[in-house]
Amino acid sequence: MRDEEYSPSEDTFFIADYIEKEKGVSALDIGSGSGYLTKLLGKTFTFVVGTDINFVVLKNQTYRTENLICCNGADAITMEFDLVVCNLPYLATDEILDAVTDGGKEGVEIPIKIFDSIYKNIKIGGKFLFVTSSLSNYQKLMDYTQKLGLTPRILAKKKLFFEELILVEAIREK
Repeated sequence: MRDEEYSPSEDTFFIADYIEKEKGVSALDIGSGSGYLTKLLGKTFTFVVGTDINFVVLKNQTYRTENLICCNGADAITMEFDLVVCNLPYLATDEILDAVTDGGKEGVEIPIKIFDSIYKNIKIGGKFLFVTSSLSNYQKLMDYTQKLGLTPRILAKKKLFFEELILVEAIREK
């Protein structure tokens, strides 16, 4: 796990373009890291919470925000939100050496654990936006969101040098 300050990267800015258009009462940013997305959500949502598994990263946010909780996914939260966003750790790796990027063998093992922790936090009619990668088994992730009762669809793709970023919106209909 990284203990230093965390800076936003290409995938953060990719999801940011879409959350700028969202608005509502409450939003949750899972894996807040630098605080960039959490701060952005604060412009169009009344109440915003950011979580991160790394306390030092939260303490040293580049984009300072309030309502931060150090926990795994949303394990410590019982509230429901209009919008939940997550820039997932999606890289396919044999070992989890960096919680910021490593998603497990297929790049979905850690994201699935995150999904399990946040499903209860999405209001009926609420949205879950997440970024994944063509380097992971993203179809398995899409299937898993359906298994949880969410309706996923790919909103956008962005080609990078060695991968394609995939932005998914999943709506909780019941």
